[in-house]
Parts: sequence; C-alpha cells; structure tokens
Amino acid sequence: MEMDAAAWRALLEPAVAAMGCELVGVEYHPRGRHSLLRVYIDREGGVTVDDCAAVSEQISGVLDVEDPIHGQYSLEVSSPGLDRPLFTAADFVRFAGHDVRVRLRLPQAGRRRFAGRLLGCEDGEVRVRDAAGELFRLPLADIEEARLVPEYD
Repeated sequence: MEMDAAAWRALLEPAVAAMGCELVGVEYHPRGRHSLLRVYIDREGGVTVDDCAAVSEQISGVLDVEDPIHGQYSLEVSSPGLDRPLFTAADFVRFAGHDVRVRLRLPQAGRRRFAGRLLGCEDGEVRVRDAAGELFRLPLADIEEARLVPEYD
C-alpha cells in the first residue's frame, strides 16, 4: 500500500512533536531494496545533529511497530536546509515573498519547471511570478517538488 503525504504526516508528526520539533515534510522514494524515507524537521533556533539522531530513533520505533514499508529502506532525518522544501499550503503562505523553484508532475503551459517570486497559495493554487513578470497559478496537488532558492547576503 502506497502512503500519500497526509498519511506519512499523520503517522510521523506525533513522534516528531514529542521530541520538540516540527515535521516539515516527508519524502518516500520506493526503489526496491534501496528505498529511502527522508524526513525533514525544524525547531526554533535550528536543528542539531543530536536532534536528528533523537528524532530518527523515535521515528524508527514508530516504523517498526506500524511497518508501513515492506522490505529494506534507509531512513534520513535532516533539517530543511537553505533550499527548504515546501510541502503544504501553509508552507507556501508562510514563505510568500521568497524566490522558489517548482516542478510539476505534469506540464502546464508546456512546461514542468517554474521559478520566481512566491506570492502565496489560495484555493489550492500556488502563485508564482517569474522574472519576466508573468504570473503562474500552479495547482498545489500537481506539485512534485518545490524549494526555496537560498538567499545569500
């Protein structure tokens, strides 16, 4: 059974919250014996290696009991980093005003990749204005991956 983003969040968020962290998002990449479960966490003041290790141990216990992945897999727990991935509508609202890169599952307007200023998310659509000033309304459900573009001072 393939779990969607909401199911992963429901399964793992209580364990992450119990460790004093925020669950930013979950990526699952099924690849036979080399499957990967990547969990992004954050907390006020940033995430340490010790935080990642503690959350990894907590999540491993949940995964052992619930057994959502059959077979071997690797578990990675990390901070979202400077190129923070965006997963939820709330993420797209929270980071409005920042530059983003978005990749869609299926092409829209003849393309799958978009980059520009994030204007937010309303009614299930993420709004991005590119460098030429064109506004794109991208269905949140069709977004394969979205990340902030790191800003260096």
